[in-house]
Amino acid sequence: MTIEFQVEGMSCQHCVTAVTNAIREHDESARVAVDLASGRVAVDSAQSVEALKAAIDDAGYTVTGVASGTTGGATSGVAGGAV
Repeated sequence: MTIEFQVEGMSCQHCVTAVTNAIREHDESARVAVDLASGRVAVDSAQSVEALKAAIDDAGYTVTGVASGTTGGATSGVAGGAV
């Protein structure tokens, strides 16, 4: 399942690497795409939304919104925001 996170605090390639590595520590086969300009992180993983959010949080970034599903999915108020 593809999950899209809205993430605050990413500003450079190091941030992209840190978020990608944090997610892959939980799921080595996860596909991760980070868009610095929009602050969006798309993750294709079998891990739960909560586990992936925790990985991003543990890396020092703030998840402000989550959308799941590959067809636009429902937006959830995880961490108080919307995508």
